[in-house]
Amino acid sequence: MPLDFAADAERIRQRAMQTLLAEFADLFKGIVIVDRQARIVWMNDSYPKRLGLSDPATAIGQPIEEVIPNSLMRDVVSSGRPIMLDIMDYGSESFVVMRLPLHDEAGEIIGAMGMLVFDDPRQLAPVLSRFNHLRVELADTKRKLDEARRSKYTFASLIGCSQRAMAIKDQARRAARTRSPVLILGETGTGKELLAHAIHAASPRASGPFVAVNIAAIPETLLETEFFGVAPGAYTGAERKGRKGKFELAEGGTLFLDEIGDMSSSLQVKLLRALQEKEIEPVGSNQLLTIDVHVIAATSRHLQQDVDAGRFRADLYYRLNVITLDIPPLRDRLDDLPLIAEALTDSLARQLDEPPRSLSPAALDYLARHSWPGNIRELANVLERALLMSDAELLDVEDIERVLPNVAAPTLAVPAAGRLTLQAIQQQSERDAIVAALDETNGNKTLAARRLGISRASLYEKMAALGIDSAATH
Repeated sequence: MPLDFAADAERIRQRAMQTLLAEFADLFKGIVIVDRQARIVWMNDSYPKRLGLSDPATAIGQPIEEVIPNSLMRDVVSSGRPIMLDIMDYGSESFVVMRLPLHDEAGEIIGAMGMLVFDDPRQLAPVLSRFNHLRVELADTKRKLDEARRSKYTFASLIGCSQRAMAIKDQARRAARTRSPVLILGETGTGKELLAHAIHAASPRASGPFVAVNIAAIPETLLETEFFGVAPGAYTGAERKGRKGKFELAEGGTLFLDEIGDMSSSLQVKLLRALQEKEIEPVGSNQLLTIDVHVIAATSRHLQQDVDAGRFRADLYYRLNVITLDIPPLRDRLDDLPLIAEALTDSLARQLDEPPRSLSPAALDYLARHSWPGNIRELANVLERALLMSDAELLDVEDIERVLPNVAAPTLAVPAAGRLTLQAIQQQSERDAIVAALDETNGNKTLAARRLGISRASLYEKMAALGIDSAATH
């Protein structure tokens, strides 16, 4: 760098520093400077006039509050933090002011400078308008987020009047009155999350958030941060302010853990501690946070078998398995199928902007002959496709066959009095499935029950009710 340029640059810098205060004095309608004890050491010519001081010299050396009662200059000197924009009242007037700390060459606080930016707060109208707009947007976003975290369903959303459906609702209502963990079992598509929503809506925590986590849908490496959150600056790339986990987001409400059986062993340990101690530790933090959360877990796996095989911790299973709700598959509650199908048809028609539709008795009988491995979710898919592919107000067998072909014909004879009942179809289907399972296992009821996905006691009950003699099946 040339010497003449360096000398000119230094001279320009010094001149700029010397004239900075003078430029500020002309730019702002008033400037006051205080020392480390918040005593006035200087005012520009216009400030005393704005304050109505007849003799400005009398203000020098006075504590700032003696001259400007509502001043916050002492706070700036004490904290070392600026107050960039504020409205200060003085008598019957209001001023828009700015306050900045002053440092020496060593960086120590030696005083502060206050500037009167506007003498009429209305000059800030554009800024305040933008601020208010952003505040309204923030409040609206928070409201929408709170609504999204509220329960979407109630027990009225659980359609069905069969004995098994009513029993599940009764058990779920009792579960809503307790703080103990709830474990919901059921095949995929049976409505486990809907039941969790209903429990939350009927609980004392209904006004709190409902936060759902699908464990199977989140990479294992991210699950811990999703659950427990991240402390500020916990690792490279972490958010500066940190991030709350699902436990914190569900504070005062309900945390629904879907597909709990897919959780890794290491995370199972931490979840168990959170349930037992009511405390969590965010990733990268050494502080424990107390939590108040009602945990509802769900799985489509045979969790007891996973415990026996060592894939799921027994202690966590026993902690979760305080109240267990076992949702029956659709094929085991075919008495409810007409109600469920009609409700789904109405709902889907509204979502698709279609006119109201209904199902013929023959269509309902056809649906009842399907085994429904995907349960209610599969039924909704079939009905949606049927609605889209037909213009008929009354969906008949042909409309359903088009999207669900090759459904087995009834195995029982039609009674003389009329059409085969859904109850008879259900009983025959259960009988055929049990007889087949016993044949395949050479009469071993434990293996047969496991293959059917029911308990050994349930198998005995069904065999007795259906008149099945295990000795005659192999």
